[in-house]
Amino acid sequence: MANAQLANDVTIIPKPAAVQRGTGTFKINKNTRIIAKGNDAKKVAELFNYFLNKKYGFVLKVENNAASGAIVLNTLPAVKMPSESYQLKVTSNGINIEGERSGVFYGVQSLLQLMDGPDNQLSVPAVTIKDQPNFAYRGMMLDVCRHFFEVDELKKILDVMAYLKLNRFHWHLTDDQGWRLEIKKYPKLTTISAWRDSSIIGGYNDFKPFIYDGKRTGGFYTQDQARAIVKYAAERNIEVIPEIEMPGHCTAVLAAYPELGNGTGPYHVPGFWGVHRTIYNPGEPTFEFLENVLKEVMAIFPSKYIHIGGDEVPKDEWKTSALAQKIIADNHLKDEDALQSWFISKIEKFLNQNGRNLIGWDEILEGGLAPNATVMSWRGEQGGIQAAKENHHVIMSPGGYMYIDHAQAKDNKTEPLAIGGFLPLNTVYNYHPVPEVLTPEQQKYILGVQANMWTEYVPTNQKLEYMVFPRLLAVAEVGWTKPENKDFDDFSKKRLPKVLLDMEKFGINYRIPEGAVLIDNDQQTGRKKLTITSFVADSKIYYTVDGYKADNTANLYTGPILLPFTNNRPITVKYVIVTPLNRMSNEFNINIK
Repeated sequence: MANAQLANDVTIIPKPAAVQRGTGTFKINKNTRIIAKGNDAKKVAELFNYFLNKKYGFVLKVENNAASGAIVLNTLPAVKMPSESYQLKVTSNGINIEGERSGVFYGVQSLLQLMDGPDNQLSVPAVTIKDQPNFAYRGMMLDVCRHFFEVDELKKILDVMAYLKLNRFHWHLTDDQGWRLEIKKYPKLTTISAWRDSSIIGGYNDFKPFIYDGKRTGGFYTQDQARAIVKYAAERNIEVIPEIEMPGHCTAVLAAYPELGNGTGPYHVPGFWGVHRTIYNPGEPTFEFLENVLKEVMAIFPSKYIHIGGDEVPKDEWKTSALAQKIIADNHLKDEDALQSWFISKIEKFLNQNGRNLIGWDEILEGGLAPNATVMSWRGEQGGIQAAKENHHVIMSPGGYMYIDHAQAKDNKTEPLAIGGFLPLNTVYNYHPVPEVLTPEQQKYILGVQANMWTEYVPTNQKLEYMVFPRLLAVAEVGWTKPENKDFDDFSKKRLPKVLLDMEKFGINYRIPEGAVLIDNDQQTGRKKLTITSFVADSKIYYTVDGYKADNTANLYTGPILLPFTNNRPITVKYVIVTPLNRMSNEFNINIK
């Protein structure tokens, strides 16, 4: 390719499959027209204008007549191009995007990322992009039970997911600490189960006994609000998958309907985290309750998948329950693990009868997997490997790579409180969801990848965005881009800076990542030389070399730093990154021996 070098400056995340640079640019201003060919194209044009207005503050007129010097959106029948694939061609005379509806939408997202320049005269480089995803399932899970987030806050997340070509929003709606969806048949789920009197402060192990904040907290989504989220997401090519937890993680439900428990009450909606020992009893009234709930859930969510959790289910209550033991005996079950499998299989049969498929966390493998279930592998990859070998579909979501609630620095004193672990951006980026131990035939059962955002320690929207971004950008490339086209240096140094600048324009409170640091020797002076590269475009770096605090009163970085001679004593360089909109990073330390 003659323009292979130029192709490298196409700053799109996730990285497209094939890029060829042309010569020249196309200019976009308020007089540029969008030509929408077909009803689907008109809908995409409206969304293009929505994102354009959000980023640059103006919209373009949409027409249906061919014209030169325009942006042409051409939606083709699905048989002509694979789902979600698109072709984007930019010349100095115009822009053409074609594909089926979701493909054209993704072509528009790539176009938005290519735009640059002053808001009244945007410039797009001449380029031809042929693109399609590596995996069909590219998702993010958000837990709204530990802390509740408003509809507008969810829409903001969905907008960025669409911008990154992520297409599944797994909505974790029920847990021990709160029930978040209106169920008309069971009003106490929203009057009682949706609220807790207090929550613990600090980390789980910081105070023993726990110290509580004394603040009543909670909330729920009405069915109309949930439908609005489903519609909003669908317009952005995102399918919403609801999660209704069972047979564990149900303490909030039992606070309202104690008869569904195992007689271990009284129950209250708890304000502390961790695995709770309360679980549903396996009696018929429980299944009647769950089926009635799922009927209302299925009426709201058209997704073919319903997630039922199935994780972290202590069986102690079943071991001492006469009812549970009778069901084990009557059904010739081996033990309580087999009883959980029996429980999940009954729910799966009900979902299948209603045209839906069940997803569960990898614990649903214990005691035997329900026949048509899809496994979400979170405790490493082993559950996913086992499920794929048994010819079950798998979504890879291992904690060591995809749990974006984990800390973003080794030193927890430099970061806001997190649940633990350490998950830096490069570790997320370098994950590949297809285990090599699987045969090529078994690998076909890996549907894709998902990041999980649990919110025990995320009480505000600002912190939510800080934890999610920029790691979700890395997740997007894991899901979309073939491994052979991935390179962390290319991602972080060439493409991430521009996209993070876009995120700032969208008002996203992303974590400003550490810069790339290079230490070598200066040949002329014999002193050590320190180079710092920021991953945010047009940002500034301020530093100190004496170990004292770095902020915007410190030295402005203008190029490689020649470090002082220290007679072999270690020194600490501290630095901060300040973005174009004047947000300051955490203070980062470089310890030099």
